[in-house]
Amino acid sequence: MQQSKQIAELSTSKDSRSRLSRLGSSLKGILSRARRLLGYNLETKVGSGIVVIFAGTAIIEAIFGWSILPYNPTTPNFFNAYRLPSLAHIFGTNNAGQDVFSRIIAGTPNDAMVSFFVVGTAFALGGFLGSLAGLKGGWTDEVLMRVTDVFFAIPSLILAMAIVAILGTSPVHLMESLALIWWPAYARLARSEALRLSSANFVESAKLSGMSSVRIVLRHIFPISATTLMVYATLDIGTLVLTYSGLAYLGFAVRPPLPDWGADVATYSAEIVSHPWLPLIPAAIIVFVAVGFSLLGDGLRNALRHEQGR
Repeated sequence: MQQSKQIAELSTSKDSRSRLSRLGSSLKGILSRARRLLGYNLETKVGSGIVVIFAGTAIIEAIFGWSILPYNPTTPNFFNAYRLPSLAHIFGTNNAGQDVFSRIIAGTPNDAMVSFFVVGTAFALGGFLGSLAGLKGGWTDEVLMRVTDVFFAIPSLILAMAIVAILGTSPVHLMESLALIWWPAYARLARSEALRLSSANFVESAKLSGMSSVRIVLRHIFPISATTLMVYATLDIGTLVLTYSGLAYLGFAVRPPLPDWGADVATYSAEIVSHPWLPLIPAAIIVFVAVGFSLLGDGLRNALRHEQGR
């Protein structure tokens, strides 16, 4: 009895080591492929660098708060009003003497939170619904396509502004409204991938084995189409940063004196001639981040095409 127990324990230990070894090999493969794709060309290198700076700044600022900033971004100091960019104030100060650099850093989590949440939600929801519709076809596909047509018929900015007007002005409500309207493009893209894969042998085998449509989507179709969706999502985050900043410019996000890139551009746009750094610096940061995601998305698309031999 004791010997059987020892044999069972040894077998369990070997299985655990084998699973850990396979997991380690898989992680190494994923990391190796990620390094290869991100280092494919200058576009991916520059784009990934900008994205890392943007995401890293947002995470660090969200964790530690304003304590890491050189100045409090909302505390006025009228003796320092309209200081030109210098070593003491890298991006200068505004009309209330607030440090513009500190306000830029403090506003970064707003754009990051909204853009990543909305794209992540659209990726998961739209990707799943589109894959399911493409696989099942029939009335499921027809209903989804008509729903997406309705969303595409209404300009997204107008629809988002209408929803925020009902829910109330805040970054969270703006994030929720954008998440509600952002998924149709992902559903269309996932549907086209599902239609392409629905006649594949492995999908037909899964159907014959009695596997449900949801399981086929989650286990076979969605993991394959996720690569295409990921490239689109990378490009889309840059678009969403511009969209959120535009809505913040119109007053649908935070209210001054709270820091936000789009809101700061709106607040100081009238001073473009007298104090040009006030609106131009946050506007340049918005464009810089959007271009970073665009470069990364284009570079990844080219890298994947090269990898697939297209």
